[in-house]
Amino acid sequence: QVQLVESGGGSVQPGESLRLSCKVFGISLRANTMARYREAPGKEREFLAAISIGGTPYYGDSVKGRCTISRDSAENSVYLQMNSLNPEDTGVYYCKAGSIWGKGTLVTVSL
Repeated sequence: QVQLVESGGGSVQPGESLRLSCKVFGISLRANTMARYREAPGKEREFLAAISIGGTPYYGDSVKGRCTISRDSAENSVYLQMNSLNPEDTGVYYCKAGSIWGKGTLVTVSL
């Protein structure tokens, strides 16, 4: 059974950083493109980043330049390092593999 478990969310102040994790069960990272999305309050789910089977990263415009996606095959996990967080980054962050979604982890950025 494929399962994606996100973690690392929390409450931070503007300008701070977070490292979000996605632990993957049931599939190999090296056989799937892994993606991260965000759903902000009142908004549609938004693409943030992806890492291809070959390891190439892709980023959405809203996080380009302050976000890094990576993977660890030994841990079968995907990581999203986010820097210079601002209140607009508040939302639930999801992990996706194919048509499978995790349940998300909440990030709140406020003073």
